[in-house]
Order: sequence, then structure tokens, then C-alpha cells
Amino acid sequence: MNDISLRISDLKHQRDAVILAHYYVDGAVQDIADYVGDSYYLSRVAKESPHPVIVYAGVRFMAESAKIMSPEKTILMPDPSASCPMAHMVNEKDILAVRARHEDLTVVCYINSTTLVKAYSDVCVTSSNAVKVVSKLSSRHILFIPDRNLGSYIAGFFPDKSFLFLDGFCPIHNIISANAVRNLLSSYPEAKVLAHPECRREVLELADYVGSTSGIIYEAARSDVSTFIVCTEEGVRHQLMKDNPSKTFHFPVSAPICPDMKKITLDNLAASMEHMSHPIEIDENIRQKALGSLIKMHELAG
Repeated sequence: MNDISLRISDLKHQRDAVILAHYYVDGAVQDIADYVGDSYYLSRVAKESPHPVIVYAGVRFMAESAKIMSPEKTILMPDPSASCPMAHMVNEKDILAVRARHEDLTVVCYINSTTLVKAYSDVCVTSSNAVKVVSKLSSRHILFIPDRNLGSYIAGFFPDKSFLFLDGFCPIHNIISANAVRNLLSSYPEAKVLAHPECRREVLELADYVGSTSGIIYEAARSDVSTFIVCTEEGVRHQLMKDNPSKTFHFPVSAPICPDMKKITLDNLAASMEHMSHPIEIDENIRQKALGSLIKMHELAG
């Protein structure tokens, strides 16, 4: 262990803390974390963790979700400016406007959203459980927010339902083009294309597998194919290479990089624990309203 890793290890024991990291943060941060996963997995770990302090190596909506579910815990955000642009592409006024037009409506909120948006929604979903959750909803009209790309993909499983979308998207996944994927396929025709459903439809149509970040990792490990084209944030390369050192992974030109995820570093992670700085605080009335959508997700997802 180097000096910063030893310092983080000591602080973790001093604070009785657990470090949760998303697959998109820097590899060095993933390696120091106690748990690494996608949004849904980390939300479960945060809820079930016996530790009173949770250090979130990810973006703000993830840390807020942990605080919503476990208000008694201290949730530290190493860099409070690490956010998710998509989470701010919809607001409560947008939701209320759609509710006013449809009586038979369920508002399905992707977990990549603000606490306030969760408070105005009926149920949360992640990319890994959205199909399962929506399958258990009786409403004909579904307002899926904020990601129109993921929502459009999920809608394909439910031709009997009417899906409504707003203009939200992940800038990182949305920038991946079908032409970039085709260019890679021309160089590596034997490659299997793995894509996250936050990508645009024309990219998903080229994919051999569409799924969450954890799903992509599992698919790469179980496949007999040795070459992959990966259509998601490049931080997942770290886990892919650890699990599959003999396989090759290509990312579309310009490798999709989330600058907010990369704001989390070993230095600010250590500083946050040392000074107990940047704890997540949420207004209790809003937290209570948002709690319902997250509880509903865990109930329906099982």
C-alpha cells in the first residue's frame, strides 16, 4: 500500500466507515473501495450497511439516495460538485404538467435524478431493474424521466403501455454515435458489441447485448468472445480488464468519459473522511416524500 492508501485505510477504521464506488470513477478509487458496483447494487449496500458512515465515490444523486434511505447515517461526498447533468434536465413543474393531462399515470423516475424529482415521482428504477419494475405497474400511461433513451428502450418491452418522455439524456452515453461503433466493427468484425441502454436507439440496434453496467461486466465475463466494443463510460474498463485479462475491449472514439465521476480522487476521499467534510443534508419533508419512490423500487424489484 502507498501512503494515501494507508491513510484511507486508517481513517476508515477510525470513522467506522465504508467506501462505496461506482464503476465509472477512477480505477485507483475503485481499488480502495469496499464495494464497487452500479447504482442499484450500491443503493442496496448503502441501505443494508451496518456502518454509521458511508463515503460515496460517485455522483451526488447516489449519495442523496443513500441519505434518503438511511437518514441516521452520515453520507460523505468527497467532491460535492460531482453531479449528474441528466439529473437536472427535469423538475417538479414538468412532472405536475404531465400529471394534469393524464389521470391514469405512473411517474417512473430513473435513479439518476434529484431528490426533489424523486419526491414527485411514484417509483424509482435503475437500468438493471426498470423492466421488472414497470412490468408490475398497472397504469397504462408511464411518464419515464429523465432519460429519454433508457425510457425508449424500456418502452419496447411494453407495447400495451403508452410511454411519455421529456428531453433528458446522459450527455456521455448520448454522444456515442452509431458511426463510431460501425467504424470499430469494420476494424474488429469479430467483436461483440455491449451497450448501455442510456445510448441512443441507433447504437442499441447495433448491439449484441444491451444492459446495465453490471450486466455488461457479467456478459463480457461469460462470453466465449475475446474482443468487445463497449458502449458506456470508459471507467468500466478497469473492472473488465481485472475480470478478463486475456480479452480486448475497445471504446468508441473519443472514449466516453464522465468528468463528474472523475472528480472523485484518493486525495479528496481521504480529506472527506479526515475532516468529515461535505456530508449530505436533505430537508426532512422532501426526504420523506422521496423515500416512497425508493421503497417502492426495492419492493417491486425484490
